[in-house]
Amino acid sequence: MKKYITGIISILILAFLSTVFYYKFDPSLLTDLSFYINLANPYMRIVKVNEGLRREEVAEVVANRLDWDDTEKADFLDKANVEGRYFPKTYLIYKDEVPAKVVETMNTEFDKQVSKVKKPKSKTIINEETILKIASIIQREAAGKQDMNLISGIIWNRIFNGMKLQIDATLQYAKGSAEDGWWGEVNPEDKKIKSSYNTYLHPGLPPGAIANPGLAAISAASNPIKTDCLFYLHDNNRNIHCAKTYEQHKKNIDIYLK
Repeated sequence: MKKYITGIISILILAFLSTVFYYKFDPSLLTDLSFYINLANPYMRIVKVNEGLRREEVAEVVANRLDWDDTEKADFLDKANVEGRYFPKTYLIYKDEVPAKVVETMNTEFDKQVSKVKKPKSKTIINEETILKIASIIQREAAGKQDMNLISGIIWNRIFNGMKLQIDATLQYAKGSAEDGWWGEVNPEDKKIKSSYNTYLHPGLPPGAIANPGLAAISAASNPIKTDCLFYLHDNNRNIHCAKTYEQHKKNIDIYLK
């Protein structure tokens, strides 16, 4: 009887899986049923990659779900030019899948999702690498999707005005470590970190993406809101406030952060 009931559960769960993928429901539904799905198909694992993780964090998530050892984890990380391209979503992956194949799966998903992004009407040609760098910054800086297009507009304004970006998330990326945390609090002395990712010292964009952005951030990077603002901050309730001048920005700091 127990074997019969288990068989029925397996059939129902596999039918549910087919429905999820056929009708393109949110795959995150799978995470709530991970135990039962493992029971129905012990050869598959559900791997949920959240938006805004850096590649080391993605490696940790995947390694934990697929029971990788340190060598397999290192193999996953030993890929050039993939920061930003581990597309965040919920994946269904074979439990014995090799690291290179998992990277390929995530990169393929990235290409698939990026192809859906609405292209700006501007005749200016912006390459994918630039969009990815900006999208990764937006993902880390925004308090939610509602902020992303505004932050994008401000970043582009700084670029076009020849300003240094001076974005804290790039400092977090520069100083992040497994020991002290990947996204630690930024201190004033961090602005002197000797790193090409330090946008307080170096003009322009960092040499690569600082995280793995989701579709909303990638879309925002390609479609910024037109704004005169050059500065922004989030108050204690995570509401965004932007300013056209540094003097106005300092007033916002006094009003919203003190």
